[in-house]
Amino acid sequence: MKKTMTSRSDLTFKHNLNQGRHSWLRLTPAYSVKVVNQILDDNPEVEHVLDPFCGTGTTALVCGERGINCETLEINPFLVWFARVKTTNFTPHQLQDAKQHLATLYKNVENSNDSKFWIPPIKDIGKWWSESTVNTLARLHVSICAINDLTIRDLYLVAFCRILIEVSNAAFNHQSMSFKKPQASLFDLDEERLLLENFGRHLEAVLKSCYQTITGHIAITQADARAVPIPQNSKYDCVITSPPYPNRMSYIRELRPYMYWLGYLSEAREAGELDWQAIGGTWGIATSRISKWQPSSVTVHHPGFVDTIENISNHSQTLANYVHKYFVDIVLHVNSLLPHLRPGAKVFYVIGNSKFYDVLVPAEQIYASILRSAGFTDVTVTPIRKRNSKKELFEFTVSAEKA
Repeated sequence: MKKTMTSRSDLTFKHNLNQGRHSWLRLTPAYSVKVVNQILDDNPEVEHVLDPFCGTGTTALVCGERGINCETLEINPFLVWFARVKTTNFTPHQLQDAKQHLATLYKNVENSNDSKFWIPPIKDIGKWWSESTVNTLARLHVSICAINDLTIRDLYLVAFCRILIEVSNAAFNHQSMSFKKPQASLFDLDEERLLLENFGRHLEAVLKSCYQTITGHIAITQADARAVPIPQNSKYDCVITSPPYPNRMSYIRELRPYMYWLGYLSEAREAGELDWQAIGGTWGIATSRISKWQPSSVTVHHPGFVDTIENISNHSQTLANYVHKYFVDIVLHVNSLLPHLRPGAKVFYVIGNSKFYDVLVPAEQIYASILRSAGFTDVTVTPIRKRNSKKELFEFTVSAEKA
């Protein structure tokens, strides 16, 4: 069956690019709204969802749109902010005020004082933007930060995130991202005007998508998924989530420009620290710490898991540690989650397998074994799609039910 599966781009973030608020921010590892909607269509009895790996808030927003209550956990403070704005209900009056403020913003950019410019300390920032583009973004940024109304400021910052990546040299042509060769602008005199006009276009799209009412109660909490906090009101009857895959692709790398400009990062070490806290993180100092990591008393119960780790270690002990730690963290997560689920609660993990050298890591099967070891029943692995990378790599939904 796997051999005949296609890549199904409609089941990836690409499908979200024309889906209202779901299109606000491009994040390669994000999954499609179609995946969440299909799960909810197949389980109409669901009332209270948990997403312990919130990301950009896809699960939360889908639930909110359908009138389903959803709580999410996310360790990255920028994504917590973003998901909260993305799932907020705005009044027509607030949106009209935000629209009318654009003329004032343009005037403030034009009159901004060069001495007030702030440029984020991104290493090799010239790889991201030309000097003139950075200066224009800095003028726009300082004018947005001067907005007193927090609601308007948040919406403008969403549009700012969209324009700063649009005018960057970032290229999303493989699993994560790379950089296009910087090119001199042919319209230097009009560059600021064009950038601001495009910012206005992004703002208009953001505001237009905000007229939809979110009817479900949504809560976004900054927390570690390895230690699921106790829900305030009741236990969850469903988990719908897509954890980071065990493939060494750092979320931080793709999020860095937003996090620096919005003040969530001020130096490279902070990115490494955050990636170390996240499950599957390998950015910066996280890699050096993984190389020194030692297994704890937590056991990953899966036939062949020890052999998989040993086979990877024949090529790289650091990568063997990475895979081992990843699944230890997932065991901690599942054990922490279990007490907060109602009897009969269903869980759905969208996960991809991975390959290191010649060693295939069957993440979907290991997840299934972890769930069985925790006492879940009716554990099922369902292939979803072929991924656009190595021929052995697929995406799956691993589902189960709490006894």
